Amino acid sequence: MKTVIQKELGLYFSGLIGYFTIGIFLLVSGFFLFVMPDSNILDAGYASMDSFFEFAPYIMLFLIPAITMKSFSDEYRNGTFELLSVSPIKKSELVVAKYFSALIVAIIAVLSTTLYIFPIYELSTGGIDSGGIIGSYIGLIFLCATFTSIGIYTSSFQSNAVVSFLLSAIVCYIFYAFFTSIASLAGLKSGLGYYITLIGIRAHYEGMSKGFIDSRDLIYFLSIVCLFLFLTTQKIKSH
Repeated sequence: MKTVIQKELGLYFSGLIGYFTIGIFLLVSGFFLFVMPDSNILDAGYASMDSFFEFAPYIMLFLIPAITMKSFSDEYRNGTFELLSVSPIKKSELVVAKYFSALIVAIIAVLSTTLYIFPIYELSTGGIDSGGIIGSYIGLIFLCATFTSIGIYTSSFQSNAVVSFLLSAIVCYIFYAFFTSIASLAGLKSGLGYYITLIGIRAHYEGMSKGFIDSRDLIYFLSIVCLFLFLTTQKIKSH
């Protein structure tokens, strides 16, 4: 499994695409944080990364599928999946190796945004909420873990990486925002709407983004990750 992870990371960073993807993510994040009207900290009048953690999930809807779209699609297209099928590695180990390879890249992209903490700290007058920022980053990493498991799953369906990208983005969006939108309908704003909201990712992510690390949120994220990794393994076995 370690060999597969090293191979995947080597393929991703052997060319410009890995650095380009992370660079684009940094530029877009910086644009929203320092330039974009209504979201930049200069117009807000106080130094905080709250706006970043609000729009970061929507950037992840495109970043994570871009990272995972070739995980299995390229293996199918290049004919190398047959070689993996007869290798000593188990199908579950192959899926986990592909998953952690993509997750490592996503975490590198997320942690690269910690560079923005320094200028924000310099702009602040009363210091920054370091506990809240740490909690928010933990929530964002768990969000990446969930989106990555979905991306790996969609990549196991076909050899077309572009279709995998689009399908992953759609499924990630449904899990993140769809249930919250449904719960906001006029007829569901009572107790039922609350439970519908809990089905989606957004409610759990926003809870962690406030600095509160609830065990129920952790169990939710880990359950979704395990579910999609299990489904991917079953799909690989039946391919």
